[in-house]
Amino acid sequence: MPAIFEVLPGLEVPVGEISKSLAAMWEDTASSGAPAIAADDAKATQVNFVLHLGLNTTAEDATAQFQTVVEFSKRYPSRIVVLCPIQEDDGSMTDMRAKIYAECHLGKSKSDKRCVEFVMLSYPRAARKFLENQVSICLSTDLPLYYWAHRFSASARLADYRYLLSRAKRVMIDSAIAPADAFTFPWPNPKNLRDLVYSRLLPVRQTVGQFLSAYEPGAIAAGLNAVTVAHRPELAAEGRVTLAWLRRRLTACGATCDRVKFEAVPEAANGSLAMRFDYADRTKFFRWSGDFATRQSQLEASLGKGGTRLSAGASLLVPEAALSEAMFF
Repeated sequence: MPAIFEVLPGLEVPVGEISKSLAAMWEDTASSGAPAIAADDAKATQVNFVLHLGLNTTAEDATAQFQTVVEFSKRYPSRIVVLCPIQEDDGSMTDMRAKIYAECHLGKSKSDKRCVEFVMLSYPRAARKFLENQVSICLSTDLPLYYWAHRFSASARLADYRYLLSRAKRVMIDSAIAPADAFTFPWPNPKNLRDLVYSRLLPVRQTVGQFLSAYEPGAIAAGLNAVTVAHRPELAAEGRVTLAWLRRRLTACGATCDRVKFEAVPEAANGSLAMRFDYADRTKFFRWSGDFATRQSQLEASLGKGGTRLSAGASLLVPEAALSEAMFF
């Protein structure tokens, strides 16, 4: 299996010459076969972004996440550092390796050109103590830092990267693939932690929230007995996160949630994800069922205003949109 560093694009350069090599890359028109970038504005960056590919990352997965960051950078020009730990590390390796890469994208007009720089760093265990210094050199000192920890084998391994965890304005994880203890790990700044599963669910939360906003909170909360979220097996994380969101919102509506049965079940025969509210008064109910393949959903409710049925869209945010949602909102 190829190392994740090897499959990522870029020109390998000496670690000590990253900044010099980036400058030379823009000046050397022959390196890309295109005119050099003359305007500094084209290279203006908005954020520092670190994508940390954990030891469970495959070459195919690394390529996919790299492309997600590329798509993200088209909207938010960034200085991006991709960290690639060496997976087959017997302890004998000590040296870091580096690659540089750049892309330019047109904005709303031909004059709106946005360019982004990438630095890929491959490192063995023995070099981890030097990683903070090297990363800090690669980043822009006056811009906020965002850190995405992807496919770590154990949360405890993140303790070695306290510099990134402490300095980052947001730390992103994906609880669908994160270690089981990801939410009990003692993060330096817990309030800065964001779950990409929650972000992906934004369209679902908006659809359900807007529909239920037509009802008085008391009507939604009164007599509530059970809340069930059904999901396809591969959407277990989405089901779990949706259930937790519903519990928070129903508590805000005044429901006594410790008396309500909350359950996520791995079955969504009529779609990808579904939710149901059951009440002591059997004439009351709320149901939503969404199919992400057809991008359609159905909402039904009888909460004291007569029965209502509505069709709506159903989708999850694409990876780059979920990333920006997690970072900035």
